[in-house]
Amino acid sequence: MKRIEDLYGEEGIVSPLPLTGCGVKLKSRNRVHLIALGDVGSTVLVGLRLLGGDVISSIGICDIAESAVLRLEMELNQIVYPFGMKELPPVEPVDVDHLYDCDLLIFCASKGVPPVGSGGDVRMAQLAANRELAVHYGRMAAKAGYSGMVAMVSDPVDPLCRAFLDASGLEPARIQGYGLGVMNARALYYARQEERFAHYETEGRAYGPHGADLVIADSVKRYDDNLSRVLTKRTVEANVKIRELGFKPYIAPALSSAALSVLLTLRGEWHYSSLYLGDGTRGAFLGIKNRLTAAGPVYEDLPLPDALYTRIRTAYHNLCELG
Repeated sequence: MKRIEDLYGEEGIVSPLPLTGCGVKLKSRNRVHLIALGDVGSTVLVGLRLLGGDVISSIGICDIAESAVLRLEMELNQIVYPFGMKELPPVEPVDVDHLYDCDLLIFCASKGVPPVGSGGDVRMAQLAANRELAVHYGRMAAKAGYSGMVAMVSDPVDPLCRAFLDASGLEPARIQGYGLGVMNARALYYARQEERFAHYETEGRAYGPHGADLVIADSVKRYDDNLSRVLTKRTVEANVKIRELGFKPYIAPALSSAALSVLLTLRGEWHYSSLYLGDGTRGAFLGIKNRLTAAGPVYEDLPLPDALYTRIRTAYHNLCELG
């Protein structure tokens, strides 16, 4: 059986860049900045303030719309426990000149989400415009000499991570993409509805991008390719179901992929996010179960059935081709 590390050879990568370095205060309180306060960014912000007091000291918010910053500073700081029962991390405005004065930057900037009713993979429709943003802010990070960590939330997560990496010159371990958490959550949603998928909750895994090449494995112990592909299709199309109801599907991604997964990262616990597997020239960010350590991120590298490995290899190759 092959493992994730065998993907390097499939793409002709001989000397992969090491995933070393930890840009945050692991299991301690960090200064977090969040750029862009649209539907996704504002929802991420709510999750971080409510749940992140153990690993977040304060949250700085930045957006081109000053009114959005002022509104959310007021509203979020008005979410409190009564009688001083528990303190939540304060939310503070941050201007773009001080964006990188933090331990962790959460990137939610986007040049526009396709409207409800748009066909096809709306994530990939955002690539060209959002890549420009990732490059712009990546160059800003390089100019600022930033040494913290970047959490990419904007779509499509994995190619934008690569664009930010190339523009910033940061160590690969300091950039992670947060899109796979909600795919695991959606797979769990369907697994809890149908008995044939029930074992996904304890045996299943998610791999790959937050999009069409997603790989849901029903089980890593007794993998069933047909069943896994059915569950994958349900998971990939879950966002379409929300759009058919007339809504943008951003709440679950903002909380499952971003807020919850970022907090698990800071706590050094297992979660889903994308890590860079490449040599700096050839490679891609691939979503996988992993956790952050003081030495850098480590990912789960189980022996994989041939059919499952082939699916992951295809997803990784396609991500590499996107550059």
